Amino acid sequence: MNRFTLSARLSRIQEEIPKLSNTISAMKITDTDAYGKNYEELSLDAALRAERIACSLRNLIFAANLIEKPVLMEKTAEIQGIEIRHTNDHVEIILPGLMPKRTKRVNTTYLTDPLYYNLQSYTREHTLPHFKECVVCFSHIFDRNLSSRRIRDYDNLECKQILDTAASFLMTDDSGLFCDAYHTTEFGDKDCTILTIMETSAFPKWLKEQKEKGNSISDF
Repeated sequence: MNRFTLSARLSRIQEEIPKLSNTISAMKITDTDAYGKNYEELSLDAALRAERIACSLRNLIFAANLIEKPVLMEKTAEIQGIEIRHTNDHVEIILPGLMPKRTKRVNTTYLTDPLYYNLQSYTREHTLPHFKECVVCFSHIFDRNLSSRRIRDYDNLECKQILDTAASFLMTDDSGLFCDAYHTTEFGDKDCTILTIMETSAFPKWLKEQKEKGNSISDF
């Protein structure tokens, strides 16, 4: 990459940082009770702008061939708190809280790229189950100390891209012919999303355990 191109890309990233800072400053002075909708719009704008900055910096690193993509993505997954656990009949993936659906692919890569490379790394050391017929469960966890107004409709969240990424490692297909989908919302200590993929026969036990936890606010 020549110096002119590098400088131009860095300038575009630099221009985004004051905008992000201004949005965060506006969030700090917004009364969330009186102006909940305004706060929601500001917080979404801040999150999307931060993702754009992160993705732009990643692309700059890749273009300059400064570090191999798998290495950076594994570190990114660690920072984002992506974790993978499995037993013989289910796989559990812990992710950051999902954002509302967006149309630009660059936004979804903020999360799907680290997830992909983390799954790829995990499969090198562990033999994961491969599901032909299964149940896919998205547990949306919201920080109990923050406003419940942040809770969104399930069909407004970026679940498809996450499932597509996980399915390439774990499932025969994610169509309705091979899997059932289930969503639940819970209050917890922090925002996150837990994707659980399990054998169909394991779902009743999993659902019973979810009920017994007592954190769910969904109507089972």
